[in-house]
Amino acid sequence: MWVSLSKWFIETGNQMFLAGVIIAFVIGVIIGSWKRAGREEKASSITSKGDSAFFKGVQYILSNDHDNAIEEFTKSVKVNSDTVETYVALGNLYRSKGDIDRAIRIRQSIILRPNIDKRIKLRALFDLGLDYRKGGFLNRALKTFLKVEQADSTSIRTLKEIEKIYEESKDWENAYRARQKISRLERGDDRHILAHHLVEAGKVYYEKSDLAKARSLFNSAISTHRECVDAYLHLGDLYFSKREYKKAVSIWKRVAEVAPQFTFLAYRRLEGSYSKMKDLRPVEDFLKECARSKSDAFTHMALSRYLYIDGDIEGALGEIARALELEPSFWKARKFKGEILLNHNREQEALVDYRELIDHLDVPYLEFQCFQCGYRADELLWQCPQCKRWDTIHMIESAGSRSTALPGSEEPLARFQNSKNEE
Repeated sequence: MWVSLSKWFIETGNQMFLAGVIIAFVIGVIIGSWKRAGREEKASSITSKGDSAFFKGVQYILSNDHDNAIEEFTKSVKVNSDTVETYVALGNLYRSKGDIDRAIRIRQSIILRPNIDKRIKLRALFDLGLDYRKGGFLNRALKTFLKVEQADSTSIRTLKEIEKIYEESKDWENAYRARQKISRLERGDDRHILAHHLVEAGKVYYEKSDLAKARSLFNSAISTHRECVDAYLHLGDLYFSKREYKKAVSIWKRVAEVAPQFTFLAYRRLEGSYSKMKDLRPVEDFLKECARSKSDAFTHMALSRYLYIDGDIEGALGEIARALELEPSFWKARKFKGEILLNHNREQEALVDYRELIDHLDVPYLEFQCFQCGYRADELLWQCPQCKRWDTIHMIESAGSRSTALPGSEEPLARFQNSKNEE
């Protein structure tokens, strides 16, 4: 019990809630004292009754019994309807139970009270925004939070709620502006978040075929945060779509310079350029340089694909062997090896390799986890879907794998498959 209570107290929202409830009690006592001046016996009875309900409500909150807490707080406000903080507590309890309509009505009744303190009204307005958000009314929630921001432009928690809604609605440019305000107020280093917002905005313009605007945003993202890998990847994609293949390759190669652990994200994109470029020497030099400087399975796999396309079958199989020495559970490498062997009538070797593969079929090779909230995924993501933090997804070691933890996101690369065979 004490462990659960300590966890309950650690959360800032619960601390604020309990503080509000205590303030409500104090206000109730003061009001009760005023009433006792004229009608001492009657007021004393009312205050005592209200205090009893109030304390029972607090006890139920601490034991996480929201139903009975609501019942007791309702009794308390019936005795003394002037205790605004108790209404706030009731609204929060209704929201936690999912009874959004009641929570909203309570906030609106507080906001409409005449001569209400501005601070209390703003708090009720903020809570109303949370109610709308919990109910899925994002447009109403946004309008409400914007009203709060207009009245108090220094409220960081309000700005963060605004940013979340903009992110969820894919309004990345406004999300960017909201994060700029947050960064100024917190005086923190949010360059990586700002860069992600710019990249996401660039993707929207890219989908609309506004390549000039998209290119500008991708470049701005790189200027904002030099290590924003996603910006390099999509800027390269943009040049590739314009058939400026050398520029695309040059941009993707920069990933190896700013964030070597992410170089593997550029490899499959490079494959798409093989059949388009007349001179593949820069690509070959780049891959071989990576293989010399980086001893990881992804690099050897990329070089293997290149060598196979170039007609060097034994060289390709040699690179796959090196990849599998480093990562025996790298099933894509085993699959590619099998394809090479079968395509060149080397069924006996393929059978031997298949027997080796059986030992690794139940071993997941790529697994990812958010170090902030623990969310697990089977693909790389830039933003955690659960806690909404940026750059918190890491590659985790799985059984039979010696992979280094990698933060980041793997984009779908299917559209950049090698077109050699099609030609």
